[in-house]
Amino acid sequence: MATFFIMIIYLAFISLGLPDSLLGSAWPVMRMDLNASIGTAGIVSMVIAGCTIVSSLMSGTVLKRFGTGKVTLISVMMTAVALLGFAWSPSLLWLILFAIPLGLGAGSVDAGLNSYVAAHYKAHHMSWLHCFWGVGATLGPIIMASYISGENLWRQGYLTVAIIQFILVIILFASLPLWDKVAKSNNVLNDESQNEIHYQELEQASENTKPWQLRGVKLAMLTFLFYCGIEASIGLWGSSFLVNIKDLPASTGAKWVSLFFLGVTFGRLVTGFITFKMSNRKLIRYGQFIALVGAILLVLPFPTIVSLIGYIIIGLGLAPIFPCMLHETPVRFGKKHAQSIMGFQMATAYAGSTFVPPMIGLIASYTTMGIFPTLIFIFAIAMLLCTEKLNQYFKKVRVVKG
Repeated sequence: MATFFIMIIYLAFISLGLPDSLLGSAWPVMRMDLNASIGTAGIVSMVIAGCTIVSSLMSGTVLKRFGTGKVTLISVMMTAVALLGFAWSPSLLWLILFAIPLGLGAGSVDAGLNSYVAAHYKAHHMSWLHCFWGVGATLGPIIMASYISGENLWRQGYLTVAIIQFILVIILFASLPLWDKVAKSNNVLNDESQNEIHYQELEQASENTKPWQLRGVKLAMLTFLFYCGIEASIGLWGSSFLVNIKDLPASTGAKWVSLFFLGVTFGRLVTGFITFKMSNRKLIRYGQFIALVGAILLVLPFPTIVSLIGYIIIGLGLAPIFPCMLHETPVRFGKKHAQSIMGFQMATAYAGSTFVPPMIGLIASYTTMGIFPTLIFIFAIAMLLCTEKLNQYFKKVRVVKG
């Protein structure tokens, strides 16, 4: 039953990734139909991101009250309705209005599913879960491209994805009784946690303790911020760097940035198998060192091909960090506060992907796009330092408890 149910969760994560890349791929034709400027896509994107952050911050309270199954069902339904609204929107104002439920739904389902898998499934499932998000993010533009190639049928593209989401709503509704059953029969944490005392639950389990008061939470949140800042910045500015600084054609630059995301997706698939032999914490550390090596290849004045390889190496290095960090949440901070802390982490992750790329763009506009690799290197160092500080703290705690 647990194996069958995880397949449903995988489907939910594919649906979570589907809408993420639709707006960017459809906007060149959407804006002509809606008589909007190029830059107004940023307004829609910011509304989605802002609502996602709010939803993530509130997810702990909402999940405790209604349960993961009901929250996931309602969130996916909100997403489906929002995408249907996008397909029918007659103007930019309507797009902005429907962006609100799209963001709110995405934040709740993301935090809820991550928290559920971290608490009730082993580490390889978390890596594969985020691999399936990559599948959804890849399929979104493919679906949209099939409608807008040669004809302005972007509305049909959104309608198709909305129908897929409504089908998932039916599946989730039928599976509602399984959420609690699987939770009771499959209540495991990762391999490293089986014999580990949840010291924060024992020492700070009073009703007055707030999740953000637990030591290490802020460092974990910063790690997510830097991680998503790197990932989103390469997605937004990676091609511009290759075109403006390395003098590559735009099509070539776009291809190599897509290989960066392919590296992330493939890396998570492989990471799922490696987790059988290696702990989350080792995978996080090794992944950050690999990403740092890739960032160094971008910074140093090597031939262009080395920079291209650097993108792939960064993608492979980033692959295990996000899912393994999420899976460590109940181990590091205890099950009592895991859902709330998961929401905080997802909120800072979305904040990183929302605000770091514009900040890099602003700095580059006053200097040069050549600053891009240096900033990626700085964020990679900051991410590594936060994680190592976090590991040192938990190592000291284990020594004390031992």
